Amino acid sequence: MLLGVAPLAMAACRGGDDDKPTPTEPIPTEPTPTDDRASRARDAMKRAAVYMDERVSYRGGYVWAYLADLSKSWGEMEAKRTMCWIQPPGTPSAAHSFLDAYHATGDEAFYRAAERSCLALIEAQHPAGGWNYIYDFAGEESLKHWYETVGINGWRLEEFQHYYGNATFDDAGTAVASQVLLRMYLEKRDPRFLEPLNKAISFVLDAQYKGGIADGGWPQRYPPAPNAITSMPRPNPEQLPQGASQGMADGDYTRHVTFNDDVAGENIKFLLMCVIGLGETRLLEPVTRAMEALRRLQQPAPQAGWGLQHLSADQDGRPAGAPAGARSYEPRALATHTTQTNIQQLFHYFRLTGDRKYLERVPEAIAWLESTRLTEQMIAENPLLKGRTHPTFVELGTNRPLFVHRYGSNIWNGAYYVDHDHHDTPSHYSAGRSINIANLRATYEQLSSMSDAAIAQMVAKSPLKTTQPRALPKYFSLREVDFPDLYADAVMTTSAVTDETVDTLIQDLGTKDHWLTPVVRSDPAVAASFVTNPYRGNGPSAPYVGDAYRSKHVGDIYDTSPYDSQDPPATYEKKPRLTGISTADFVSNMGKLIAYVAPLK
Repeated sequence: MLLGVAPLAMAACRGGDDDKPTPTEPIPTEPTPTDDRASRARDAMKRAAVYMDERVSYRGGYVWAYLADLSKSWGEMEAKRTMCWIQPPGTPSAAHSFLDAYHATGDEAFYRAAERSCLALIEAQHPAGGWNYIYDFAGEESLKHWYETVGINGWRLEEFQHYYGNATFDDAGTAVASQVLLRMYLEKRDPRFLEPLNKAISFVLDAQYKGGIADGGWPQRYPPAPNAITSMPRPNPEQLPQGASQGMADGDYTRHVTFNDDVAGENIKFLLMCVIGLGETRLLEPVTRAMEALRRLQQPAPQAGWGLQHLSADQDGRPAGAPAGARSYEPRALATHTTQTNIQQLFHYFRLTGDRKYLERVPEAIAWLESTRLTEQMIAENPLLKGRTHPTFVELGTNRPLFVHRYGSNIWNGAYYVDHDHHDTPSHYSAGRSINIANLRATYEQLSSMSDAAIAQMVAKSPLKTTQPRALPKYFSLREVDFPDLYADAVMTTSAVTDETVDTLIQDLGTKDHWLTPVVRSDPAVAASFVTNPYRGNGPSAPYVGDAYRSKHVGDIYDTSPYDSQDPPATYEKKPRLTGISTADFVSNMGKLIAYVAPLK
């Protein structure tokens, strides 16, 4: 994602590591014919990987993007050079890519790069066994300083405004880090990776709720933080429109049962990988409990969906299991995209178990989604709803769409609020979602019509039937490894990569040994942008009554949230988009070369 190379920043020790570890000796390679495209692809892979490992990483850890001279770096926000990001596409994503390249080529240089990244993950591992979004090799005081300066001023990034000191299941960081440690241990049975792997497994088990309606679910963060916040500031409350409400409606959201970002699905998948790779059949019981939690927490008809989070215990007169609010722009409501994801999870659970109970209430959930569509007027009057079919949030009881807004210009003079007005919604958190009801219905009909014999044949290969360890899929970075890839005899095929694509990647890599790509990403799963205002102190608390920041990724110049320099607020000047080194693009480009030199068909 981001300028020219400064030799000083590229010099000396590996990845900017101040401890200056002994450099890895280069592995001699046999000369290959110049017309051998596969050999040139392997050479490009190695040069790119070594550059990332030895020049870009910090002690084997990665953030999301860097200026090419490494003078600035970003995760989801601007990062210190001493930081690494666990949240994908950070350190675990790079480690997966290195391991995949090792599987494709057998070249130990890739294994060493993966090893170094996994050792960075071990250092970053919380004592409880999980991971925070980020880690600072300079120590906790340096990390706290970041939270107190850059983090707290990211208006739209509330998860970074407070230092919790624990670990999180959010954004699959703990899940992906755990997966790559599992792969690393299985690769050569190196005992250095076994204890951290066991800690990761224990973390998932310890954090899982036991007993009551929440049994089998997971919180957003763990262990519970005594310093957790229970509300957000409400500066200048006179700017709140009449009838609007503000989060956090149910206090400390990090303790609620969490479905946001498919927490349950990611944890189940990791536990099943451990069943397959390690033969850890004791983990089948918590897997079953997790599947039951998702089924149990589906709400009654006619609003038979799920929220982002649900109460894990009775609270303020509301029963355990009720939908709960989370961040201040995530109201107490049902969520259409989460409901779609959970329906898809129920399909997976049926395929895993053959138990038709996982399909029983799917028609109710689909019927509820049918009842919550956006109107044509809403879509026409809000350009941010173009291409969307459903509101993100739906009010409990009334079934009316809820929309998020904000007033002010920064975290110190502004706040988020929720009402029924579909205009002027924030760009950073979509007010609408694309829900494919036809696909959900077709899948339900296909699965529900299966014969008992077909179901038995399907379930016989389920990872739940594992009795002896077997190999995990060969590649993890080319695409997401999902439940179907974990069945016995499953074959993960790779997409075809053309000669022209390989030639372009080799040419773009050049002799500089790294790819330079634009800062702005079109893939929202990666990031919107990496342009940020520098920290310059806390913003003004005086009221701002304009509307320049309502529907933009960033507020005033004190807001440290990332934004697109070509689409800034009206108070900004447009600036050219930067180019630099992107971890996500490195992984993507390596994936294409891996699929070319060692395809799976």
